[in-house]
Amino acid sequence: MIDYQHFTLNNGLQVYLHEDKTTPIAAVNILYNVGSKDEDQTKTGFAHLFEHLMFGGSKNIPSYDEPLQRVGGENNAYTTPDITNYYITLPVANIETAFWLESDRMMSLSFDPEVLETQRKVVIEEFKQRYLNQPYGDVWLKLRPIAYKVHPYRWATIGKDISHIERATMQDVKDFFHKFYIPNNAILTVAGDIDIQRLRYLTEKWFGDIPAGEDYHRSLPQEPGQQEARYVETQGDVPNDAIYKVFHMPARTNSDYFTADLLSDVLGRGKSSRLYNQLVKEQKIFNSVNAYITGSVEPGMLVVHGNLNEGVALEQGDAAIQKIIEELKNERINEKELSKVKNQAESTLVFSEVEILTRVMNLAYAAMLGDATLVNTESQKIQAVQADQIQALANQILVPQNSSTLYYHSV
Repeated sequence: MIDYQHFTLNNGLQVYLHEDKTTPIAAVNILYNVGSKDEDQTKTGFAHLFEHLMFGGSKNIPSYDEPLQRVGGENNAYTTPDITNYYITLPVANIETAFWLESDRMMSLSFDPEVLETQRKVVIEEFKQRYLNQPYGDVWLKLRPIAYKVHPYRWATIGKDISHIERATMQDVKDFFHKFYIPNNAILTVAGDIDIQRLRYLTEKWFGDIPAGEDYHRSLPQEPGQQEARYVETQGDVPNDAIYKVFHMPARTNSDYFTADLLSDVLGRGKSSRLYNQLVKEQKIFNSVNAYITGSVEPGMLVVHGNLNEGVALEQGDAAIQKIIEELKNERINEKELSKVKNQAESTLVFSEVEILTRVMNLAYAAMLGDATLVNTESQKIQAVQADQIQALANQILVPQNSSTLYYHSV
């Protein structure tokens, strides 16, 4: 149970406190409600570029990391298709440093041309290293545009084409910042040995004078239902032939979201799953195989991925996966197997929230979804899923016309 208190500043900044008197460490998390799905299709990769630019200094603080390190703090950030998230851990006695740092860059990010050029080069190099030069690194660059035809999930967070970052102008950068990096598009979550009065004082002091921007009203094109099986083939210098199959699944706030999550676990979570047991241990068709969901806020993907053993044809591997999927659709899973995947999912959730940082991240994410109480209901939603619900959803989404398949040939 994550207890919390909440208030909102006049400028729209939402603030949440999870008080924990048992630790000398505080966690400060600021979530900006912008991800790659909010980008212009001709200017992609900007949300991720900003993750880097936000560490390039602000008006009063030329070096972000230096003052934080001096007070024993650490920080990082990540970008997804749905959000951009920045987080700090530091001794609670020094928590005001985190407010000073985060408020200064929200108020007045440095638009130094040198910083833009430096971070542009960093992102371009990351694109090459992670997506072009790493085995299977380009999978999502190829699969997303096949699975999505109109929704902006059709490009990866790094961007649709690196030329968009190469061509980004200072005005483009400023426009993006002033549209999204505003208090009324942010959620601040804090955890540690601090009370609500102290938090309110610090938040008002450091963030209260930052003016609100124009409210961002998200209006994204909705992906139409897929009506035909889609295939794409590629090749690269990779260790094994591989198969990636994706199926459209319900959105994060849909009542069937956790059903889809457990469905993927039955199929391919760990070495006791159906795919691993039959295709790795018994038939030795694959040397590794798993299934998982993308966890997207809007309708996402259930993914099945396997690396084939040498000499096994991609078509054979695909047929073997399909056979297990059909078994799952035709036979109700037993209570023992259902109980196993529920316990796995719940254990992951419980152990993740041992860390104070994970708690504030989860609280921010739930608040971004529109209801902070969701942070405390995941466990009961997992346990509420029934075997017949999993079977019904499997029959609904694990069908050929809802699938996109990538055959990755090794050369």
